Amino acid sequence: MDILYLLIPLSVVLALLIMGALGWAIFRGQFEDLEREGERIFEQD
Repeated sequence: MDILYLLIPLSVVLALLIMGALGWAIFRGQFEDLEREGERIFEQD
């Protein structure tokens, strides 16, 4: 039962970190041009 005092706060912190990373990626423009990235694999270098 004592392990819950450790696991619950750790899971909350992990969830907040994941949400923060997703928010950072959205606001930094990582998901702006998804079609361009799909077409880029067909281009020759």
